[in-house]
Amino acid sequence: MSTDAIVLLKQDHQEIKKVFRDFQGAGKNATKQKGRLVAKMIELLTVHTYIENEVMYPEVRRLLPDLEDDVLESYEEHHVADLLCMELYAMDAEAERFDAKAIVLIEIVTHHIDEEESDWFPKVRDGLGRKQLSDLGAQLLTAKEKAPRSPAQPSALKKTVDAILK
Repeated sequence: MSTDAIVLLKQDHQEIKKVFRDFQGAGKNATKQKGRLVAKMIELLTVHTYIENEVMYPEVRRLLPDLEDDVLESYEEHHVADLLCMELYAMDAEAERFDAKAIVLIEIVTHHIDEEESDWFPKVRDGLGRKQLSDLGAQLLTAKEKAPRSPAQPSALKKTVDAILK
């Protein structure tokens, strides 16, 4: 198994996008299925944003200062996704705006993923060596083990609140 940070993050992206496709293909009346899919979405996104915010972004910002604006934009996109995840987590799948909110989350995160993979990841790969990316990947895997799995967990909630208060 590769520990290249970019490979690991792309694997996460693929898993997230699969859940998005499953949600979009579930049909209008598949409320229970959509509820389960959104719960999975929230878990995957909570873990993913945690490891990027805690490991990838700070290290890239430190090692590649020219990418600071990209990192700051990514933090903001994560912030919006975190807020939507918190709102969806607190909603019943039968709520009037549940599907609409989930679709907005999907659109925002898909844009973020596309931008990372087409623009940001190539810059990071060009700027860091194989060893650095491997070390960064190992840190991501370690962070993933301790990452919160829902926005209700204290560490995830604290990060969101801290970001709001900045």
